Amino acid sequence: MKNSFFCLIFLSFLFTGCKQEQNPFQISKHHVGLLTDSTQVKDLKIIYAKDSIVKSDDNGFSGYNNDIEIFEKGGNKLLSLSPRNPTDSTSYIQSIRVFDSRYKTDKNVTTNSTFKDITKNYKITRIDNLINSVVISVNDINASFTIDKKELPANMRFDRSLKIEETHIPDDAKIKFYFITWTK
Repeated sequence: MKNSFFCLIFLSFLFTGCKQEQNPFQISKHHVGLLTDSTQVKDLKIIYAKDSIVKSDDNGFSGYNNDIEIFEKGGNKLLSLSPRNPTDSTSYIQSIRVFDSRYKTDKNVTTNSTFKDITKNYKITRIDNLINSVVISVNDINASFTIDKKELPANMRFDRSLKIEETHIPDDAKIKFYFITWTK
């Protein structure tokens, strides 16, 4: 009986000692750093207690903006968050715009990466041709990577009706920024 008691204590120490902490800059399909797809606006003060949280008050059209910006104490902009309902503190985070290059996917894609890094590591779901940029969607991680059209060949920059394919985008085209979007 005494041996089984010590064995139980040893196993409990073993399991609690093996608990791995979440990397505050790791991105996957269901989390961005310490945020998860179940994070509510009211939880942000706890998650980012050591950082600065700035809520935008006006977007110029409707009188409110749903963006919440996260800055490090030193002033570096980390993330911009968009809740589903900007006036509800129990609202879930809908999308996250990543600014800081320390945030990386499980395959090491960051804001400093190139189009080649995306294609080498993920299956591209869709490419959208916008006015000044191209948006590359990757459903594997719920991400949309934006590349400035200045990175494209000159003959492809101004025709919005052009269907842009993977082969049209140079491998060394830099990521301008990217979003992670969650549907809950």
